Amino acid sequence: MGQLTFRLEPEKRIFTVAELTSSIRRTLGREYDDIRVAGEISGLTIARSGHAYFTLKDKTAVLGCVLFASALRLLRFKPQEGLAVVARGSIDVYEPRGQYQFIVQGLEPQGFGALQLAFEQLKNRLTAEGLFAPERKRPLPKMPRRIGIVTSPSGAAIRDIIHVLTRRFPGVCIRLFPTAVQGEGAVEGICNGLEYFSRTGWAEVVIAGRGGGSLEDLWAFNEEAVARAIAACQVPVVSAVGHETDFTIADFVADLRAPTPSVAAELVVPNRADMLQTLSTTTARAGRAARYLLAHAREQLMRQGVDKAIAVLHRRIGRGLQAVDEQDYRLRNRLHAMLEARRRALDSLDRRLRERDLRVRLARDHQRLDAAARAAAEHVQSRLQIVRSRLEPQRARLEALSPLRVLERGYAVVQTADGQIVKRPSDAPAGVQVQVRLSEGWIGARVEQSPLILPQE
Repeated sequence: MGQLTFRLEPEKRIFTVAELTSSIRRTLGREYDDIRVAGEISGLTIARSGHAYFTLKDKTAVLGCVLFASALRLLRFKPQEGLAVVARGSIDVYEPRGQYQFIVQGLEPQGFGALQLAFEQLKNRLTAEGLFAPERKRPLPKMPRRIGIVTSPSGAAIRDIIHVLTRRFPGVCIRLFPTAVQGEGAVEGICNGLEYFSRTGWAEVVIAGRGGGSLEDLWAFNEEAVARAIAACQVPVVSAVGHETDFTIADFVADLRAPTPSVAAELVVPNRADMLQTLSTTTARAGRAARYLLAHAREQLMRQGVDKAIAVLHRRIGRGLQAVDEQDYRLRNRLHAMLEARRRALDSLDRRLRERDLRVRLARDHQRLDAAARAAAEHVQSRLQIVRSRLEPQRARLEALSPLRVLERGYAVVQTADGQIVKRPSDAPAGVQVQVRLSEGWIGARVEQSPLILPQE
């Protein structure tokens, strides 16, 4: 009989590195899913992909974290170095390096609301850029005729603004740019309204705002895009957001901050009734002052007598006319002196001009040039005569050697169309156009017969 072998210990599994890492990843993912970790941000880096990498640390440990770009865009505030936060997310294992990391899905600052932190971050940044500087603020028009409003058409703010405007200054023109003031599309709508009034130039002043609400409700007026739209607007902007205790970024960048929409309407237009009352009071005071002055003058005239008053008036008129005559005399003398000085200066310029008459100078220069030309011509002729006498023997020898002398004896030079000299019959086969150089001029010819090779002598 054969022997039976029994294995009492279970066989242990051998993992590959990838299998073990994947198993750890699944285990950690199940055990540490949707957890919150408190710590301080350290080593923050924003990659080109838009992902944020940092560590959360406390006094004794650190935890590597990654915040993907999609989650980073949803944060109300910007992560910054040294900020104490509570991170929400899950533990994951980065298998290529075998390291565990915390995938952050949300961040909340410790002891400081996310919206409030985002508010302070944007406020500090825009302050550094100078958008809140007092010298940027523009004054509002005293009596605007056209007022633009950027707010919700169904909110209480538009009703309050219209009520106050029509009560304080009936007849003023109002144009509403309707937009949502909270929630989705609010920021784009507010920016479009400000850009519309800036581009068209219809309004002389713009009111942008809404009624009260929570910080989240008012958040559209804390967005950077709205702040820059207010700063870029070509007409003055009044910010009227919430209640008197509410402050937004729009309040700081606007040309004027109103505690409420109703107060904004009061600040934009004067009270016509008050203006009419002031005008009436001023008119009455001016009338009383004029009547008093007339009565006082009448009393003075009566006291001094009409004749004395007329005499005084005549003397004053006479002194005035005398002063006019004196000024006229001085003016005439001054004009005469000025004309005489101008005449003398003109005479001097005329003499200088005649002395520098270009025709005289040109005549003298022409004479000198003629003399110089004659002298140069004589010199050149003399030189040419000498050179000609030296070159004449050379010319005679060259003429004796010139091919033209050969042509004069009846010979000719034949060339092809491209300028090659025909030396042999094969250089000009039948049908070829040739040029024949004579002693005087050229003639064209065409080879009609195949070349014949003549016997050599």
